[in-house]
Amino acid sequence: MQIQWYPGHMTKARRMLAENLKVADVVVLLLDARIPRSSWNPDVTSMLRDKSRLVILNKADLADAQATARWQRYFRAQGVECLAVTSVKKGERKQVLQAVERAARQRVETMRARGVRKVVRVMVVGIPNVGKSTFINKVSGRKSAKAEDRPGVTRTKQWVPVDKTLELLDTPGILWPKFEDSSVGVRLAFTGAIRDEVVDIEELAMRLMDYLGKNYPKAIEERYKLTVSEEDDGYALLEKAGRKRGFLISGGEVDTERMSRILLDEFRGGKLGRFTLEFPPEGERT
Repeated sequence: MQIQWYPGHMTKARRMLAENLKVADVVVLLLDARIPRSSWNPDVTSMLRDKSRLVILNKADLADAQATARWQRYFRAQGVECLAVTSVKKGERKQVLQAVERAARQRVETMRARGVRKVVRVMVVGIPNVGKSTFINKVSGRKSAKAEDRPGVTRTKQWVPVDKTLELLDTPGILWPKFEDSSVGVRLAFTGAIRDEVVDIEELAMRLMDYLGKNYPKAIEERYKLTVSEEDDGYALLEKAGRKRGFLISGGEVDTERMSRILLDEFRGGKLGRFTLEFPPEGERT
């Protein structure tokens, strides 16, 4: 399943990001906790160079908690601070602000030695639909950044003040022009980072159902009241689920397109459970 989606506005967004990196003291890399590797934009990595950074695994409430802990250990082993948040859970704001303060400390102290009182500027970057605007609104304590549960909402930069010493920059979500590994595009589509209008929904749902059936069969069985057998592929499970839901069309066939949309909506909304779709590589650095 080949997926390439790179709207024209992303080229403009990439230029905007490169320009604003010059004034950013810290970069917060917002990753999807379900797919940390696939949601890590290699183009952004090459642009950061020695810029101080903080990795945030967002939507942690939708990911497997043990897998998220593994990813945190992976990033910390590389000397990069990594937090797991939900962007909605109370108590996380203070934790994030403290981590930002630690990441900016050297820059602030350098400016203070020059007699300059520094307002810390933090750029928040990530792929479409990873939750940047919601994250910024929660951290800043105000609804300054426009947020919706679909990719491509943020098209322009927005500096959002947190207090007199800290500002956050909400940037448009950007992908990269070509996915060298086709499975990366599929995982991004699973989580809604790529618009459903540009993918084959049924094929995408079959791929997701196949993964869940092999790795999280109990979740499928409990949600759709069916039995997962070893010979079931994604299409067979999609048909079973659709039949259980009563999604039938003429001739008694299952409306697999309708079931596909339901499956993706329920997966993205956390109704099926908490899943991680990839795990940290052994002995490899990002």
